[in-house]
Parts: sequence; C-alpha cells; structure tokens
Amino acid sequence: MSAKAAIQAKALELGFEAFGVADLDQPWPAGERLQGFVADGRHGTMEWMETTLDRRIHPRAMWPDARSAIVLGLNYGPDHDPRLALEARSSGNISVYAQGDDYHEVIKKRLKALARWMVAAHPCELKVFVDTAPLMEKPLAQASGLGWQGKHTNLVSRAFGSWLFLGVILTTLDLPADVETVDHCGSCRACLDICPTDAFPAPYKLDARKCISYLTIEHAGAIPREYRAAMGNRIYGCDDCLAACPWNKFAQTAQEAAFHARETLKGPSLADLAELDDAAFRALFSKSPVKRIGRDRFVRNVLYAVGNSGEDALIAAARGRLWDEAPVVRAAAVWALSRLMGGEAFAALRATSVEADPDVLDEWRAVSSSPPSSMGEYPQGEGAARERGNPVHAASALSRGPSGPLGHLPSKPGG
Repeated sequence: MSAKAAIQAKALELGFEAFGVADLDQPWPAGERLQGFVADGRHGTMEWMETTLDRRIHPRAMWPDARSAIVLGLNYGPDHDPRLALEARSSGNISVYAQGDDYHEVIKKRLKALARWMVAAHPCELKVFVDTAPLMEKPLAQASGLGWQGKHTNLVSRAFGSWLFLGVILTTLDLPADVETVDHCGSCRACLDICPTDAFPAPYKLDARKCISYLTIEHAGAIPREYRAAMGNRIYGCDDCLAACPWNKFAQTAQEAAFHARETLKGPSLADLAELDDAAFRALFSKSPVKRIGRDRFVRNVLYAVGNSGEDALIAAARGRLWDEAPVVRAAAVWALSRLMGGEAFAALRATSVEADPDVLDEWRAVSSSPPSSMGEYPQGEGAARERGNPVHAASALSRGPSGPLGHLPSKPGG
C-alpha cells in the first residue's frame, strides 16, 4: 500500500469523512484574492488578517519545507433546514456549527492522532492546522478535490453540501496530489440572493463588514444600525447562504455526536439569554465556540434580536439590561426598547436615564431623534403599534420586516 493510501485509510479509521492531497507547487491565485480583499478593507476590523497577510498568501509562506497538504473533512450537516428557526422570533438562532461542541477541539484531537501515526509509519516532519493559524483551508480543500469555493466563498462538496469542517496537515512527504475540483455553481445565485444584508458585492466576493456572521462574532462594539433589523433573531452567526445551496440535497446529517445540537441551544429563549451573567454564559457555552466571543458581545446580539422580535413580553428583558455593567449591552438595550415601546413610553423612559457613557448616550440620541421610518421600519412592539392606532397580531409581527420568515433569509468555519 502506498504512503498516501495508508494515510487515507488511517484518517478514515480515525473518523474523518473526506480526504485529499493538494500540490503546493501549483499556481495559487487565492493569495492574490486575499490581498485584494484586505486592500479593499472588506475584512472589517479583523486586523489579524492584515498583520498575518504575508504568511497567508501561500501555504509555503507558513512553512517553506512543506511539500504536500493533506486536507481532511468532517461532516456537520444539520437534520433540518436551519432557516426554519428564523420564524421563532422570541427565540435565538445560533449557527448550526456552534450548536454542538467546539469543532476545533474535536478535529485537533484527531489530527494529532493521525500526525503521531504518520511520523511513526512514514518518518516525516509535519504541522497540523484547524482554522486558527494563517492558512487558507478552503482553497487547499478545492485544490485537494474535496469541493469548490462557491459564490458565497464557502466550500461546497458534492457529497456533503455546505457542511464540512476542515483540518489540514502540512508535511514534508511528497504525496501524489488529487485532482482539483472544478466549480459546479453554474448560473445559480441562491446563496447571493438570500443574504439578508447584501454582503456579496459580486459572485465569489464577500464584504465581511456586512456579513451577519462577522458582525455577531468578530465585530466588537455596537453593530452598525443599518444591519440590525436584518439580523432578525440571529444571535451568533448566520447560515442563510450555506443553507440555500442546492447541493445540500446530497448533504447528510452529521454522524459525529459532538456536532449534534445541544437541546439548550435549539432555539433558546431570548428572555433567558438576556439574563445571562458571565458565569452563567460560561456554563451554558462550555466546550462551545460561542464562548470565545464573551458574554457582553453575545448579550449585545441577544438584545438586537429582542428588538426585532415584535414581542411586548420581551420589554422587561431589555429594560433589565439598561443597568448592565457593559456599555455595549446597555446601548443594545436602548435600541431594542426603541423598537418595542411606544413613542410616549420610550420618551418617558429616556427622561429617567442617568447614563454617562458617551457611546450609550449616542444611542439614546440616535433613536430619540430619528423617526422610526428613517431607520428602515417602525418599532415592532404591540405597544408601539397601538400608539400608532394599528392593531397587531402575532402572525403579522412575525412576517414584518426585512428578515421575516418568508423574506430574505452567512458562519464560515473552515478558513
């Protein structure tokens, strides 16, 4: 058995479900694309992309001695269309990849086991990577035959659809490369057209500054007002562009139990999540990728979802956060209340505020001085509607707004 065949057999034995080898001597246009992405500022506040750019432009920039890249995949396919959760506006919607255990830990453990076996069976030097080092896994996955980068810039697999976690081993072994996957997107625009914030300026180009996954996970501070309503109940990541891909008809439900959604993270109550302190947040998201963004950023996201809920019952949850220790949370609470409360009630609440933080004061001024229509739509709470003389029913509250369940419905693990 060849070294490559033996490594593949061992990888499958360890539970990996996709395997390929990329030739590091072939042309690498991904480096040029990344340079353009950063030069255009489309990476937003992810400054680490700038500081590590020289190491990202080619796998050998990371390690000059590498001869081959072994790319491995694990399926995390959901057992349902994740967009259905967007209809439950009083519940939080967490991206599929983050509803189970942290994929970094699951994959890293298997990569290290494979690496130990490789060094013993086929003496070599190697390095393992799981989405945390300056290495572009998705172009390597395409070069190794695992799939292709679709118009949403994520990997698409003919066997697993949009749902593959990736890990990479760079090695000094000179292994036969697999055939690079060709693009099978054709004229399809499903992933582009469904994006609730129009984050794709062109096919195969993402503007992270508009992407809900970036905004809810990577972006610190207040999320720009023009994207908040479109977030709907998405409180960590977004699966819309992934879920819209027609190749998901071949997708399979994840076999790895660690990737199955925890019961506590299947549509958790926004009211309960708004009450989380740091200890409760850490307990709820133990061994979860959500934990890395911290409690304050997460509750900020929850409060934007509260503001989009149209539920009077959530006013109390938002009011309780007006005295939160974190300014970013207090500011999000102000925005949420401006959308749920009637104008008179909100003005009375504003009059009682003793806020001193400049960012929170800016939020009070912005929502107090701008009529609701200038922010894209009217406040959604029943109290606000009654003040305008309009009756509101649950069904109409669910369907209203740019991200309603029947309107425009991207987390991007894998580099």
